[in-house]
Amino acid sequence: MKINWHDQICEKMTVNEKNGVTYLTYPELDGLKEYVHCFSTRLGGVSEGIYQSMNLSFTRGDREEAVRENYRRIADALGFLPEDIVTSDQTHTTNVQVVTEVDRGCGVTRPRQFKDVDGMVTNVPGIVLATFYADCVPLYFIDSENKAIGLSHSGWRGTAGRMGAATMKKMEEEYGSRPSELYAAIGPSICQKCYEVSEDVIREFQKAFSEEYWGSLFYEKPNGKYQLDLWQANRIVLIEAGIPQNHIFLPNLCTCCNPDFLFSHRASHGKRGNLGAFLGIRP
Repeated sequence: MKINWHDQICEKMTVNEKNGVTYLTYPELDGLKEYVHCFSTRLGGVSEGIYQSMNLSFTRGDREEAVRENYRRIADALGFLPEDIVTSDQTHTTNVQVVTEVDRGCGVTRPRQFKDVDGMVTNVPGIVLATFYADCVPLYFIDSENKAIGLSHSGWRGTAGRMGAATMKKMEEEYGSRPSELYAAIGPSICQKCYEVSEDVIREFQKAFSEEYWGSLFYEKPNGKYQLDLWQANRIVLIEAGIPQNHIFLPNLCTCCNPDFLFSHRASHGKRGNLGAFLGIRP
């Protein structure tokens, strides 16, 4: 049975389809016409098996020619070229890379020149930043005043390390971005109901967040495990860093709850491809 994802997906994101490629956008960011953004889905690519079909990872065992075709398709759907993309090298750090014209194409059409980078910022028109997911949290940042952007990967380690604040700080240092002027979006990722973690992870969040937030961030289960809310944690990070609450957009869309539509590491027990978050400044 074919599922009508346009009817199934929550109201907070727009389901788009072009030339068979299905991708998600935020209505609020769609209104910023000088920028292009999306979050990919599993639909519209050529990969097979556990990677079906829009896998954007070269490192999980998929055929390279299939991944390259997937990049060509998603780029064509959004209106840019694979040669415009710069990808992250995610190792669960809070390192943020400044991307310039010399980096164009790194990670897709030519080798990447940097390592251990989970966040990127740029003010170069035509460059499209790309980060990758299968449950972790994408963070999008747009500074429409200074025409700069940031895109970051935030798993539990990055969230406890306040990756969102680190990305904003880099944008302030490089482009003069002010938190009060930024727009931010938290991308599709694992929800609290699906995200069971051990006590050692919770200890890190107790160190990183004031006790007043603990009740909204996690709760303990009878088995001694905890359910952790990465969406709320990242929202708190962004608010405390100075972004107005009405400039922060949430997905209400869980990767683990929708494994036929989005890749999920937990739902697939690690047998999966990668989704992509894309953000660029139009030429």
